[in-house]
Amino acid sequence: MSADTDKWNLRLYTAGQSPKSLAALANLKRVCDEHLAGRYSIEVVDLLKNPRLAKDDQIVAIPTLVRKLPEPLRRIVGDLSDTERTLVGLQLKARK
Repeated sequence: MSADTDKWNLRLYTAGQSPKSLAALANLKRVCDEHLAGRYSIEVVDLLKNPRLAKDDQIVAIPTLVRKLPEPLRRIVGDLSDTERTLVGLQLKARK
C-alpha cells in the first residue's frame, strides 16, 4: 500500500481541556485535513480520565501524538504548533 492510500490511525494523549491539549488537537486536525483528508482517524485519550492508558504507549509527557498506522509507530511530544516539525515527525515530509 502506498502512503497515498494508507489509512492513518492517530492517538493523541491529552490532560483534560488544558490550553496545550486543545491546541494540540486543533493543530493535529488542521495538519490532517490539509495532508490526509479522508484518510485518518484521531482517537483522543484524556489521561485525567484514564491515567493507566499512558503505560500502553509509554507516554511520559503530554500532549503526545502516537501514530499507530501506518507502521512504524511514531511519537511526537508537544502542541504540534510547529507544522514543519509535525509533518517530519509523522513522516509526511522529508527532513531537510
